[in-house]
Amino acid sequence: MGEQGISVDAVLALLDLAAKGAPDEHDAVVELLAAEQLDPAAVTQVGQRVRELQGAVARLHRRGRELSALFSCARELAALHDVDELVAGLVRRAHDLAGTDVTYLSEFDETTSELRVRSTAGTVASAFQRLRVPPHTGLAGKVVESRAPQWTSHYAHLRDVPHADSIDVAVRAEGLVSILGVPLIAGEHVLGVLFAANRSEHAFSPEEVALLSAFADNVAVVLQTTRLLSQARDSADETQRAYAELAQHVEAMERAGQVHEELTAAVLRGGGAADVARTLSDALERPVVIVDEHGAVLASSDGGAAAVIDSAPVRAALADSRRSGRCTMLEPRQDDFRAAVAVLAGDMVLGGLLIGDGAVELGAVEQRTIERAAQITALLTLKQDAVRYAEDRVRGELLNDVLSPDVRRHSDLAARLRARRVRPQDLRTVVVAVVAPEHRRAALRAAHVLASASGLFGEVEGVVTLVLPEADPREAAALVRDRVRAGTGVDEVLVVAARPADVLGELSARFAAVRDCSRVLAALGVGSAAVDADEYAPYTSMFAGEPAAAQQFVDRLIGPVLRWDADRGTELLNTLRHFVDCNASPVRTARAMEVHTNTVLQRVDRVTSLLGDSWRDPEPFFRLSVAVRLEGLRRRFQPDS
Repeated sequence: MGEQGISVDAVLALLDLAAKGAPDEHDAVVELLAAEQLDPAAVTQVGQRVRELQGAVARLHRRGRELSALFSCARELAALHDVDELVAGLVRRAHDLAGTDVTYLSEFDETTSELRVRSTAGTVASAFQRLRVPPHTGLAGKVVESRAPQWTSHYAHLRDVPHADSIDVAVRAEGLVSILGVPLIAGEHVLGVLFAANRSEHAFSPEEVALLSAFADNVAVVLQTTRLLSQARDSADETQRAYAELAQHVEAMERAGQVHEELTAAVLRGGGAADVARTLSDALERPVVIVDEHGAVLASSDGGAAAVIDSAPVRAALADSRRSGRCTMLEPRQDDFRAAVAVLAGDMVLGGLLIGDGAVELGAVEQRTIERAAQITALLTLKQDAVRYAEDRVRGELLNDVLSPDVRRHSDLAARLRARRVRPQDLRTVVVAVVAPEHRRAALRAAHVLASASGLFGEVEGVVTLVLPEADPREAAALVRDRVRAGTGVDEVLVVAARPADVLGELSARFAAVRDCSRVLAALGVGSAAVDADEYAPYTSMFAGEPAAAQQFVDRLIGPVLRWDADRGTELLNTLRHFVDCNASPVRTARAMEVHTNTVLQRVDRVTSLLGDSWRDPEPFFRLSVAVRLEGLRRRFQPDS
């Protein structure tokens, strides 16, 4: 600048202008230098230097704001554990830094390539806060695809990107005009887009773009760090959960191992279902009930279960367990039971285990433990059945010898009975129980309970047979019927008992009497009763040789009368029954029935028209009397027929 100089005041003023960092004040620099009477070349040179200083100072100011925002983000990152709250804080920082009307952050979904607004600052429209931008759409899509800042001074006039009606509607609702978007990039991944927008037309300067881009880089770092920390926390939590589950699994395995050891010991020492129920209940801290194939309770851990469990949901659960071979959960619980598993031996169903409510959760290990307990129960049942079968076979052979009419089989019978600890004088009353073949095994088990102490039992000629010390045949029949019903879980049980025998040699005849009586009653359709065979001795004598002939006899003698009553709802059979009881006297019959004599005569005439004129002759009348009494006997046990 040669001889020219600048005053100290001018130098200080120039330094003040440079310190402001406002490049748009170059006119003030020119005016200040002109006042110093410098030549134009010097003014230009000094002005250029001052503007460079202003730019540098402005960059330092911007960097200071960036660093301040970054430090704030770092403090928030250290203090906050909620990602949503952290993102909201970052958007507020960007809003303050950019100084625009609206600032928002959209998160990029790499799976769908959608951008979803995550957080906003300065927005008023609720719809904008839920905005989703489809792939390759709008200014946001252009930012993601280019991975570089994109902006527009008037969004409505933007033509080089595809528009979507949903986005345009949201932008108009918010009143946005000028929008600047910068990408949030971490490594090779776009995390999202940070937007700064105004509700008026505005041309974004390079400094504004650079400032928001620099902050976006910081935000990307913070977001990526937050994601990694969140993933680390999730991994730690998952590891903790895995350790907890492992500890529970180890505990369950130890419990299962202990149960297995105890159940194995029970098998070796000859234990039974009660040992299984108690051991499993102690391990699971739940009540356990063991039932046979018909629902009859064999053992209960608390001793409070019913004699028979006949619940449709429980039956269905056991049936499902039979098919799958696995423990079946009852949801919702039924009859206080939460799980059921069938006790199987190959294709043979031996019963089931029912598990109630309790403290220990029935996880996979616990369910396998229950299934193992069911297998142990099957082994115990088979073992006990084998022992019982061996004993029962010996006693069954004794029973067959006792009841055989072949006297050669009676030799040394008393001694053989005493060898089995059966006193001959206790064998007095013969009882037979007729049940369906599928229930015979359970009926024999019930008979074992009744007769094992002081009697004999077994299967003789296809029916469950017992010889008991009871003296009253009716009481003996009722006792056996009740026990067999409980043991089989069915009501259709026909039990016939004979009068007591005085000596062993009479038992064979007593068995023949109860066997024949049961066959005649069964042929008449009587399936559920407890009777004394002597009461039906006349009918047994008549039809024992051919039990099916009993019903045929009834149909042949009074079938037309029965059909007439069935079709018309009349009482001809009832009238015939009283007529027979009153020795064919119409007057006595009318008195017994409390009707007029003419009514009885009219009904007798109707019977004559159905059966013919000879039905009142002595021999036909005797036969008709037997048929009427047989039908009455049948209806006594089947009142609905």
